[in-house]
Amino acid sequence: MTGKTVQEQNETAVKKLHRWLGQAEAVVIGAGSGLSAAAGLTYSGPRFFALFPEFIAKYGMTDMYSAGFYPFEHQEEKWAYWSRHIYYNRYDQPAGAVYTQLLALVKKKNYFVLTTNVDHQFWLAGFEESRIFAIQGDYGLFQCKRACHSRLYDNEPQVRAMLEKQKNCRIPSELVPKCPVCGGNMEVNLRCDRFFVEDRKWHQAAERYEAFIRQNSGKRILFLELGVGMNTPGIIKYPFWQMTWQNPGARYACINLGEAIAPAEIEERSLCINGDIGTVLSCG
Repeated sequence: MTGKTVQEQNETAVKKLHRWLGQAEAVVIGAGSGLSAAAGLTYSGPRFFALFPEFIAKYGMTDMYSAGFYPFEHQEEKWAYWSRHIYYNRYDQPAGAVYTQLLALVKKKNYFVLTTNVDHQFWLAGFEESRIFAIQGDYGLFQCKRACHSRLYDNEPQVRAMLEKQKNCRIPSELVPKCPVCGGNMEVNLRCDRFFVEDRKWHQAAERYEAFIRQNSGKRILFLELGVGMNTPGIIKYPFWQMTWQNPGARYACINLGEAIAPAEIEERSLCINGDIGTVLSCG
């Protein structure tokens, strides 16, 4: 008697995942960069080469992630790159199919989203704003680089102007964003140092997430982790493992191409699928 093939094992796991979704009294979605990659928002390869050819030639950039840490000498250069990065990952992107597939699965459920993604895809797909906590920030917001005050600023008009008027990997000096309070440089609202601004909306979203966890403690709760790697496991992955272990009625499901794992302590209540998120969500 032969065992199941990998394909058969995955098909069985997908059916089990959809059964778990149906049985859950609450669903906590933990979303990482792999979810957006599954939606087509890749940061390397053909998409990067097509969108940033002159930046690649001038600075030797290899992908959008590492390019985000490039030590630009001048603000005019920095914002030429970043306006293009923001535009193509935040403003020139409709909701990815994988996000709309996910919404179709949970929109009638008691759900909440915790995400490290900063591309606004959950909002674009139609998830309820009151059920989303984007813990790492948003490409669409500017803040004071030194966090001299806690207000965030929508940046779409500025980003579009920078994109339109950039030339030779530079923007005009008058378009460099400056803090309206201290006059210093502005930054994208991304958690990268101790100056990350957590404004009133951020704290309200954090409180709603914590309240959701409290209110559903002890219920049949499904922690559904999508595309979360080991870059920042302390935000989603480790807490999901711990909360599953603490609640006997909880289950943990992970879909991640190449990194679908769970600790032995919760193995019997875990489901790890090594596959494409979009394919898994569209089946069953």
